[in-house]
Amino acid sequence: MLSSDSWSLSALSALSVSLAFVAAVVLSFLAKLWLSGRQVRHVAQHRDAVPAAFAGTVSLKAHQKAADYTRARNRVGTLHLAFDTALLVGWTLLGGLDLLNQWVLSFEPVIGPMGYQLGLVVGFGLLSGLLDLPWELYNTFKLEQRFGFNRTTLRLFVMDGLKGLGLGAVIGLPMLALILWIMGAAGQTWWVWAWAVWMGFNLLMQVLYPMVIAPLFNKFEPLADPSMRERVEALMARCGFAAKGLFVMDGSRRSAHGNAYFTGLGASKRVVFFDTLLSRLNPAEVEAVLAHELGHYKRRHVLKLMVMMFALSLAGFALLGALSTLPQFFLGLGVRPSLTVPNDALALLLFMLALPPFTFFLTPLMAFWSRKHEFEADAYACEHASGRDLSAALLKLHEDNAGTLTPDPVFARFYYSHPPASERLAAIGALSGLPAGTPRLDGGVA
Repeated sequence: MLSSDSWSLSALSALSVSLAFVAAVVLSFLAKLWLSGRQVRHVAQHRDAVPAAFAGTVSLKAHQKAADYTRARNRVGTLHLAFDTALLVGWTLLGGLDLLNQWVLSFEPVIGPMGYQLGLVVGFGLLSGLLDLPWELYNTFKLEQRFGFNRTTLRLFVMDGLKGLGLGAVIGLPMLALILWIMGAAGQTWWVWAWAVWMGFNLLMQVLYPMVIAPLFNKFEPLADPSMRERVEALMARCGFAAKGLFVMDGSRRSAHGNAYFTGLGASKRVVFFDTLLSRLNPAEVEAVLAHELGHYKRRHVLKLMVMMFALSLAGFALLGALSTLPQFFLGLGVRPSLTVPNDALALLLFMLALPPFTFFLTPLMAFWSRKHEFEADAYACEHASGRDLSAALLKLHEDNAGTLTPDPVFARFYYSHPPASERLAAIGALSGLPAGTPRLDGGVA
């Protein structure tokens, strides 16, 4: 809670916060526009010809579909970016969050300080979700539908949303209440304890998600194909990896996109294949994809990512702990903190709103780190499975997901968490001793 003495801080400090925030918002917005424009122009310029490395491997029709899908997603993304930026300014400098806060605060005598804080976060979350709903509906039922990817029905979409709200009420609200209680009761070092609780919660979710939460949204059936199961189990035995089970997820209920992943920690680890993936790849290609995923575990990428997220979240909590005591943090972002009730929920919301424009500029560093891990996982897969099969699988997935073969180099370096197809397949070819050229989908070489 802010003391009345804190108000002696000059208005100039609040103005400095406002100017820094505006600069970050404008610079990040312009950078995103510039990068998106580069991507759209570059893809359009290469739409009418399949790159030489993929000639005879990828059809012109598939290449053009990928180009059109990429351009359409970027154009919708640009409109969504403009909307989100305007909404961010509306919530902060134009007083939207302050208006919501004052309205919820009027109920504080009835619902109490904790009820007020929970009500503020819930109100903000519901309003934000409603404002973003038209974009979700368009992306799902227009954009994805147009390119043949959407299989979600309106009923399933609504049920997913209701289930998400239910989970938020059952799991999210108690966790939020605990964090807010720690912020008010643990003194100046509250952020250390809040961080420890938050990390414990995330680790618990890693265990509970595959067994409790994920089955609420999808069906998970044991992998039934005995030859596929034998092949996968033999691969995991060679790699020294143990999982609780091999499951097939009905991803086709929502999308035609295919994938495979590991989930869980310790005894809860399981391998999950999308049914769309199994319908497209042959057993050798599935084995190669799984070997890639195993590479992430064996090269400790998952552990490294967890450690990095732990460190970043600790830094975030520490920064929030410092900012939440400064009146200029609130005033500079367009809200009036209270002198009579805790402002912890208000500080938390402001921090979540204001941080992304600043952290956006770390995106290329995170993307570079992720691409490095993908190359390492591919190398592991080439050691324990067939590089030719991995290349063929990646090409099929690339085509099925309408991934462009001709991304803008700057856009790719800034955003891509996975290397562009040409770089990735060239690296796999070099590791596997394949002939020059890209492996064909039929097992030959283009």
